[in-house]
Amino acid sequence: MNEQIAKVTENVIIIGAGPCGLSAALELQAIGLDPLLIEKNAVVHSIYQYPTYMQFFSTAELLEIGGIPFTTPNEKPSRREALQYYRDVALRRQLRIHAYESATSLTRNEQGLFRVETTDRFGALRIYEANFVVVATGYFDHPNLLGIPGEELPKVTHFFQEAHPYTGMKVAIIGGSNSAVDAAMELLRVGANITLVYRGESYSPSIKPWVLPLFEGMVRKGRIRMLFASRVIKIGERTVTVQEIKPDSQPFLLENDFVLALTGFRPERTLLTDAGATVDTDSTIPSFNEETMETNVPGLYIAGVIAAGREANEIFIESGRHHGELIAKHIQEKL
Repeated sequence: MNEQIAKVTENVIIIGAGPCGLSAALELQAIGLDPLLIEKNAVVHSIYQYPTYMQFFSTAELLEIGGIPFTTPNEKPSRREALQYYRDVALRRQLRIHAYESATSLTRNEQGLFRVETTDRFGALRIYEANFVVVATGYFDHPNLLGIPGEELPKVTHFFQEAHPYTGMKVAIIGGSNSAVDAAMELLRVGANITLVYRGESYSPSIKPWVLPLFEGMVRKGRIRMLFASRVIKIGERTVTVQEIKPDSQPFLLENDFVLALTGFRPERTLLTDAGATVDTDSTIPSFNEETMETNVPGLYIAGVIAAGREANEIFIESGRHHGELIAKHIQEKL
């Protein structure tokens, strides 16, 4: 039976302890506030979900938050270095983080206070009230599903962690962005048989410029099979069915052991809409003031990727980390 504990009152609650949520907390600290961060997983869980050996596109300087230096001997920091940087920041600045606690409801009462209901991993319920709420949730828990037969099979994943489990296997990668290309290059090193199935007619312009020539070389040498203007229409236990995106094309089968459906992710906006925030039906972009990050609901703010539309990669850490400055400035004006 779920246990409900007493209601707690906070000045500011931040939902999400990713880099942009942490940045907002540091900026609020700088104006004398002590926000509570509620995070359903570990600190910067989104970065933890990145491939084990991933390197960032950005320099360390562009990933810094709160004016705290991010030092690394490498030109591009690694996932491991980023995890250490952000957790060190959280610990040294003594940010109040309730990890492994999920915000399940966000509403606003007649007095203008926000009510946040949460559940921890043991099923205990908690209720908070706050004057201000910042929603800084990420998107890795909500992949863009293909909606095709067989997507639910255990051989299919929307995440790529590392290549070792796919040693010697026939792997189909659905997608053509950086994540798909990086996965393919890692899979080469463990002897996987790799096919990329991509809806685009040519290579994505978003692919890292220092990776693309290497990838193209592997395709030309036949070490990676690249299927442009194509889509997977069915996944079987030992096959995938592919069809070219053109009139009268005939589906064909590929032998297959695993499918990496690296088709991107989408932010979840239910908490915002439950609190009365407006979200555009077509673009899925919440209504907010770009100068303050405040939504149409007074006192309710957004930070990070949740401010983007369907294309979650429109906002990165580099830009989302500055949302906290705007939020802190606006809240300070209200106090």
